[in-house]
Amino acid sequence: MHDHKVFDQESSGKQMNQSRFTTRSRRREEAEPDLQPRIRLLTSAATVSSRSPEPTLPTTRWLIAVAGIVMQVALGSVYAWSVFRIPLSRAYGWSVPQVTLTFEVAILMLGFAAFAGGLWMKRAGPRRMAVIGGLGYGLGVILAGQAHGHLGLLYLSFGVLGGFGLGLCYIVPVATLIKWFPDKRGMMTGLAVAGFGAGALVTAPFAQRLIPSVGLPATFGILGSAYLIAIVGSAFFMKNPPEGYRPAGWQPAAAQRTHAAGDLTLGEALRTWQWYALWAMLFLNTMAGISIISQAAPMAQEIAKTSAATAAGLVGIISIANAAGRFLWAWVSDFLGRARVFQFMFAAQAIVFVLLSLVHSFGALAILLFIVLLCYGGGFGTMPAFAADFFGPRNVGSIYGLMLTAWGFAGVCGPTLIAHVRQSTGHYIQALEMIAAIMLVSGVLPFVIRPPKGRNADSTNAPITQPKPVLNPMR
Repeated sequence: MHDHKVFDQESSGKQMNQSRFTTRSRRREEAEPDLQPRIRLLTSAATVSSRSPEPTLPTTRWLIAVAGIVMQVALGSVYAWSVFRIPLSRAYGWSVPQVTLTFEVAILMLGFAAFAGGLWMKRAGPRRMAVIGGLGYGLGVILAGQAHGHLGLLYLSFGVLGGFGLGLCYIVPVATLIKWFPDKRGMMTGLAVAGFGAGALVTAPFAQRLIPSVGLPATFGILGSAYLIAIVGSAFFMKNPPEGYRPAGWQPAAAQRTHAAGDLTLGEALRTWQWYALWAMLFLNTMAGISIISQAAPMAQEIAKTSAATAAGLVGIISIANAAGRFLWAWVSDFLGRARVFQFMFAAQAIVFVLLSLVHSFGALAILLFIVLLCYGGGFGTMPAFAADFFGPRNVGSIYGLMLTAWGFAGVCGPTLIAHVRQSTGHYIQALEMIAAIMLVSGVLPFVIRPPKGRNADSTNAPITQPKPVLNPMR
């Protein structure tokens, strides 16, 4: 009983002290009105700090860029799929279209997962998105090795799970680096996806040596584990810049400041015809290149009569073109304009695909495929900046993410076209001629595309750096 009285007295004393403190604080605020905003500011800062989940990794925007490239190299290993086409067919008796469908499902899932990732990244943040995607792709490749002749399991593991992980991860470096590098938009979007194009350069020769020495299941397991570690490790460096971030020493051009005030949402972008025109341009350019990627190794063996090892080397060579094109054309588009770059790429591919139907030597084949993959990579390097120019960078994650469904559909249409024509005719000539005609017609689109109403065409392609200094400690 005595203890209860003591407790009541202590509680009463605390309540009285709290009441006195509150009264004194209120009087002080009334006497000094300018304290109120200070108190609110400190309280708000403390709340934000307590809620922030970001770890204290010492990151700069260039370190984030390097991590993004490493992530994309691991993701780009999907382009080495043609190395597995003949070994899988021989091991399990699957046809060319059956094996090719695995790659098609993965790319289709990539396109839709990239859109979902662009929407979800606003809430989850780029780091969490990349971790989940890395787990999906890595596990998908590992489980593909356990299919053991079951075609449906191969589709579900590599195609569905792996493709879903690819899409979630792919959009992260693209959307993140556009925000960190407003002064180098075209160059950095090209650099962000250049690693993806270079992925097959590392994977193709490595996989070619692993398959005969350890077998298909172990090869998938080793590669999948390596991808998982590389992607998840890189993911911990991914984060968005502070709101309103500008690089030190950089001021946006007047036209770009006007654009920033008029950033379109996804719904607003979808109400413009320009979004659908950009989607079509990405689809058509991607369809041509991805048809080659899906058949590069067997094409080399059939057309140029090369060995499997030489064919795998060709996959590595064209992956260099894929990576170089992503950076080169995106960088050039900052000066020549995005539309002019697409005009050139469609015209070049129309000529090259006609020549491909005529060649028989390995050297000529390698040169022509190199040009095709330069243009293929150029589409992916240039289009994110194209979308940011037309609709603004604020919502580019969701706007360009949905646009990547063009990649998914192209990943089905292009490889299906070339695989079925090859299966039915016994050669690649007719399919190559058909793609040449498609490229010729596609060249009309970049001539008619214009920015949406209210957005200045000149500023979308002009250099955007100015030397006026701005104090900003984050770099």
